[in-house]
Amino acid sequence: MELMQANKQWSSRPDDERFTDLVSMQAHFEAQRAISKAVVTSSRSLTIVPDADNEGLQLVGPKGNGFAPSHMAFGQLASLVGAPAGYLRTLPSPLAADALNYGLKIARQAEDVGLLLTRNGESVVRAATGPNYGRIWNADILGAMVKAFGDGVSGDGFRVPGEFGRQVTVTKDNTTLFAGDRDMFVFLADEQNRIELLNRRDGQAGSMARGFFVWNSEVGSTTFGIAAFLFDYVCCNRIVWGAQEFKQVTLRHTRSAPDRWIEEMRPALQSYANSSTVSVVKAIEDARSQRITATSNNVTDFLANRFGTRVMAQAIERAHIADEGRPIETMWDAVTGATAHARGIINQDERVRVERAAGMLMG
Repeated sequence: MELMQANKQWSSRPDDERFTDLVSMQAHFEAQRAISKAVVTSSRSLTIVPDADNEGLQLVGPKGNGFAPSHMAFGQLASLVGAPAGYLRTLPSPLAADALNYGLKIARQAEDVGLLLTRNGESVVRAATGPNYGRIWNADILGAMVKAFGDGVSGDGFRVPGEFGRQVTVTKDNTTLFAGDRDMFVFLADEQNRIELLNRRDGQAGSMARGFFVWNSEVGSTTFGIAAFLFDYVCCNRIVWGAQEFKQVTLRHTRSAPDRWIEEMRPALQSYANSSTVSVVKAIEDARSQRITATSNNVTDFLANRFGTRVMAQAIERAHIADEGRPIETMWDAVTGATAHARGIINQDERVRVERAAGMLMG
């Protein structure tokens, strides 16, 4: 099996979206996070106006500050008001502004909008999402990767893959580290410590390397995800050849996503640095597939036995429905609901107790 995900990134990313090591990639996103701010405001408090040249638009918030919407944010605003973004982009700025304002203030009911604002010489709104969008920051993901794998271009472990199994000096022409204003993508592989297989091909023994992809979006263009696999080699065009045992887990950006990244995904990524391919996803997959029960009463009983009372159990169930839009069905759901409920507990000792009990469910 061939994997084309890295090739797609490699063949389409411009020069300024290519990085040659994880450390500089992390520094880039740490700096971007430092100049960014997430706010939630009512759609009624937002106004769209033409910019000074009448060639673009500005999103003006309740304090009167104007922000130029990115291409992604403009599409999200258009979707919010139910207008086709492609058509709005063909209109003169004043007319497009009138159409968006009509949708924001008159045609639809008021609703909260989550905005990601950035100031760096110019003011930009990078995202316009729902109010409960659970943003996992690229800087946090890359910080965990640097801790687990170093700079990603040196050492004997996971690094930017070579070409046909031979290590290469990483440049922007052959890198597998990519990120732009919409999303990030990382591909690392351990080609030095290959796994020996007794029946690799045609009954003969052979070896395979381990690799993984990580992707994320701070602005809502994709989920967070990890995919792990075994493979023969990576060619110059960054196609993964002879891939087997491909497994992936994804995490939607619901309100609980940041907590779940910290408590589940990050340790799984760390463990992969020193273990087999299944370790990245096994604990998560097991929890997701382990169904607690078929009835809501038994779910409540299950949670009450582990968290102390039925009142606590029902609060956890409500928290999961608020975050995920459906009842608890699996062990993974129970962890998600408990973590979501714990965020609202004021007493620190009680919050820690609930979070510890939630962690034990995955043990």
